[in-house]
Amino acid sequence: MLSRLRPALLLAGPDTAGWLGGAGAALWTFPCMLASAFIIAWGAEVAQFFMSQGLALAILAWLQILPEFAVEADIAWRQNVVNMTANFTGSIRLLVGLGWPMIFLVSSFAHRRQTGRWLQEIVLEPDHCIEVVGLLVPILYFAFVWWKASLGVLDGVVLSLLYLSYLFVVNRMPPKDHEEAEELEAVPRAIMGLRPGLRGVYLIAHPFVDSLLSLAVAAGISEYVFIQWVAPFLSEFPEFLSAYRWARTVRHAPMALMNVVSSNINQWTVLAGMIPVVYSLSLGRLAAVPFDGMHRHEILLTILQSLLGMILLMNMRYSWWEAVVLFVPWFVQFCVPSLRVAVIEAYAVLIGLGIVQALFGRRSFEAFTVFGERWRSRVFPVAPAS
Repeated sequence: MLSRLRPALLLAGPDTAGWLGGAGAALWTFPCMLASAFIIAWGAEVAQFFMSQGLALAILAWLQILPEFAVEADIAWRQNVVNMTANFTGSIRLLVGLGWPMIFLVSSFAHRRQTGRWLQEIVLEPDHCIEVVGLLVPILYFAFVWWKASLGVLDGVVLSLLYLSYLFVVNRMPPKDHEEAEELEAVPRAIMGLRPGLRGVYLIAHPFVDSLLSLAVAAGISEYVFIQWVAPFLSEFPEFLSAYRWARTVRHAPMALMNVVSSNINQWTVLAGMIPVVYSLSLGRLAAVPFDGMHRHEILLTILQSLLGMILLMNMRYSWWEAVVLFVPWFVQFCVPSLRVAVIEAYAVLIGLGIVQALFGRRSFEAFTVFGERWRSRVFPVAPAS
């Protein structure tokens, strides 16, 4: 439909310019971005019934954040390092600080409705150790990126290889026996091809970013805030909806959480790795994206938040107080951005406490143990001695 509108847009007169461009474009770019993202998210859910749950969730997560890819690529093409950092870090922190706690909250209310008792914790399945451990490696590599204060094409290659390694491991896990294609809704069945959503995202990304910037100016609000929080919220909203639908069944709450964790892995690897590639193509030469003091603070804040989330999941359980621990610092920094350094220090203290708990046996790192077992039995199985 959008392709049919293109001649009309080109011929549109001055009277239509107000709502087709500038801040007024938000009236059509926002709903169009949401619609395209919904189509991608719904259609992608089909995959979980034909392969291992881990691989299906990885593919689903990748498809769900395609709108985020489109927005980030458009910003990188404009060579706007400030907004590149804002959108990238904002999207990750939104999923960890709001998405993870939302899943527990929804599951807890659903559990109380079913049993009369509040949910105390979400217990992960053994195969979910792949996602938990898989989140650690790109976080550690990005600590190196933060230290050298730049993100180059070589970094993009390394991050992409990390993601391919993650896909290789999750593909070695078996599919779930109880998952049946008959459980699919009619809408995901009908749009399994995904082409309408992909086409929509491609056409909408540039005017979507333009409308965000113009709307920020018109509202007298920093464009940094719009790019860091509004753009990720709109492009990731369908993912929140998918996680909500799974979380309210309680039984599928671990899968909902792993869907979001898998998205975080995608963001730390493929999404981040794409940025210097598009940036270099725009410049017409190989170039690294430079990070100054503010950018490094934002990246460090994001690294520590994700690292804390990973440490909290290392015991293969996710409790109510851990959801609170993730939500409160995110909400504080969201409301008062000037407290960025204080929140960084808070994350560092919480991470230190988690490590101390593990050293004194108060918190198990079960995910590493289970991952080792899965590695030996599924990834590279060792033949029994004859």
